[in-house]
Amino acid sequence: MMILNNSPEKAEIEYPCSWNYKVIGLDSEALQKAVAVVLGEQQYLLTHSRSSSGGKYQSLQLETVVDNEERRNGIFNALKSHAAVRMVL
Repeated sequence: MMILNNSPEKAEIEYPCSWNYKVIGLDSEALQKAVAVVLGEQQYLLTHSRSSSGGKYQSLQLETVVDNEERRNGIFNALKSHAAVRMVL
């Protein structure tokens, strides 16, 4: 059973915490380089998540520690705006 929270309040997130992003694009190597550019010296774990059924799209699972909401959203937006990235979840 899935319970959805329809409350207009934001979920309470305790920082620092480990955060996961799914980074999707056409080229796995280009995605890896995009993550390296965005995160710089920050430690992270990057693993292959899956390929689309036709093999056109690749997705990588990115895990890193974020210290606050501003940093969490900053990483998301920087990845989303990178030319190699088609989508970030």
